[in-house]
Amino acid sequence: MKLRNILTLLAGWLLLGTALSAQEITAELPRIPEGRVSILDFGGVGDGVTLNTEAFTKAVSALTKQGGGHLDVPAGIFLTGPIVLKDAIDLHLERGAVILMSPDKRDFLEDGDVRPGIRASKRHDVSISGEGIIDGNGAWWRAVKRNKVSDTEWNEFKKKGGTVSEDGSLWYPFGLKAYPDIAADAAAQESMRTHLVRFTDCDRISVTGVTLQNAPKFHLVPQRCINVTLDGILVRCPWNAQNGDGIDIMQCRSVVITRCTVDVGDDGICLKGGVGEKALKDGPCKDILIEHNTVFHAHGGFVIGSEFSGGMENIIVRHNTFSGTDTGLRFKSAPERGGTTSGIRISDIIMTDIKDEAIVFQTDYADRPAGREDNQAAVSENFIPEFADILIERVTVRGCDTAIRAGGTLRTVHDVTVRDAVFSAFRTATAIDDPAMISLESVRFEP
Repeated sequence: MKLRNILTLLAGWLLLGTALSAQEITAELPRIPEGRVSILDFGGVGDGVTLNTEAFTKAVSALTKQGGGHLDVPAGIFLTGPIVLKDAIDLHLERGAVILMSPDKRDFLEDGDVRPGIRASKRHDVSISGEGIIDGNGAWWRAVKRNKVSDTEWNEFKKKGGTVSEDGSLWYPFGLKAYPDIAADAAAQESMRTHLVRFTDCDRISVTGVTLQNAPKFHLVPQRCINVTLDGILVRCPWNAQNGDGIDIMQCRSVVITRCTVDVGDDGICLKGGVGEKALKDGPCKDILIEHNTVFHAHGGFVIGSEFSGGMENIIVRHNTFSGTDTGLRFKSAPERGGTTSGIRISDIIMTDIKDEAIVFQTDYADRPAGREDNQAAVSENFIPEFADILIERVTVRGCDTAIRAGGTLRTVHDVTVRDAVFSAFRTATAIDDPAMISLESVRFEP
């Protein structure tokens, strides 16, 4: 056989292998009927002033009666309270459309609880699509740390009214001039912040094309869902937005996250697996594919934790770029919040200008909400985090403080391999508590 034919055959095998690999994890797409209605048909007004909560409710109800379909939102600013999506409905934002969540917190109170901006629970075939923007108006909800804003910005916040903590380190949007409070004190109201988009116990959901920004808390949270597709979305908020996570996948199965861009105030793309006994019943994050995404500012580009008592199984993270994140690949947990990992495969990762660690494993992570900086990791023998069966390969990093860090009070990081990696322009190569934690194969540390 001629050399050219051999090479052609080998190339074909390689392409076939790539194609098969791409099919390892898939997610079924929502099945949406063809019918369409416009929010304008139900009294919707895109003037940025009129509250459209009732118009969205009526439109969803009308679509439900006809078996589902597409709810079109045209160009304009549609101020609203909570939107509840139901079976077989696609919320479609045309170019120039902005769904803006009301700055009045009372609009999100239902039966004493604060509801997400957009939600669906125990539904199937739900979609958000288009080229528009969903804005959570989160600045009216989030506490602000003094050391994360300039003097000018700090004074602008205080002009709104609000409350400054006794030590001057925090500004709370409590006691505002423009809108009333919904809790008895600043700390209680801070704990009531909600997510922008949340799906719970749903099957076949997708979010494609749109921009999600300025969430009161996390931006996009599917929990206990099956068949989740997130494709080509932009998730963004100020770099200093408190708890401003981008995409948080919680105990879901069959998830594909691809071609998304994230630039947020906390973790970028994060997998969570619940806390304690309930998490074991709900099951693990399983069969997750995360590829061809870009994360700019975030506390971590790709993150597992801090809670994952339900476990993590068969996670593929490949062909992603992290530029300007605090950490790159971040594995964090603590007793009472931990679980086990298996089949974590991470490859072909590019990182630039990483503030802290490019790769970090931490088993004594302490969650520190605003105003409670003294929180400590739990001291317990229950639900110990175990990071194991993890392969990280073909990683290129230019610029970080520490290339690889692993440790904490527990020595439960094992069977982790980093290979075929290059780290350059770092201050510290490794800070690994026990060499047995991580196997380094063909890893270069360049000045």
